[in-house]
Amino acid sequence: MRKISIKSILVVLLKILGCIVGTVLIYALLGYLLPFIEISAKDDGEIKEIPIYIYTNGVHTDIVMPVKNDIQDWSAKIPFSDTKSKKTDYHFIGIGWGDKGFYLDTPTWADLKFSTAFKAAFWLSESAMHCSYYQKMTEAEDCKKIMISRNQYKKLVNFVDAKFDKDSNGSYQFIPTKAVYGDNDAFYDAKGKYSFLNTCNTWANNALKASGQKAAFWTPSDYGIFLHYK
Repeated sequence: MRKISIKSILVVLLKILGCIVGTVLIYALLGYLLPFIEISAKDDGEIKEIPIYIYTNGVHTDIVMPVKNDIQDWSAKIPFSDTKSKKTDYHFIGIGWGDKGFYLDTPTWADLKFSTAFKAAFWLSESAMHCSYYQKMTEAEDCKKIMISRNQYKKLVNFVDAKFDKDSNGSYQFIPTKAVYGDNDAFYDAKGKYSFLNTCNTWANNALKASGQKAAFWTPSDYGIFLHYK
């Protein structure tokens, strides 16, 4: 039997390490450059009368919409009673899609485990929708207002709604957990797999595309979205 030399093992390990490092560098480069390619807004000729917002917590982007209008009543699908506060005087709701492990098991970066990050990066865990109610929205560097038409809003609603897992009655599947971020939010099961190619910000960017708004060609980060809304 042929003996495998230490040198051969080291060569193989170095090749594997080189592939890993190369992949990370290419990903970082594309993650920085591709967001600069802008997908232009599509003007449908209608009056832009519905306000929506893009809001980031510094890591991922939520799409914020009116709680209720004649097109969609989010409180009927995401009951106020699912939040700790139970309050019913909210005017806006922010919805984001992401990795379930990150949402429920990683309240801060200090709590991040390698297993959670690995599963999230390589399509190995489930996803969830994080829904947060707000009484008002204030424009700032982390929060940008976008006026859209009724037709564009319908497309946005359909895009967001399609990402929720639903039971046989069409109801969203609430996740009972104490791992909420405050007294105004709740989690629900979602469709799709999170990965380093399909992040929470990629989803938010695609939501903007679906509703005919300015967006990045592709982005894994909130930076890639907000650079088009300075």
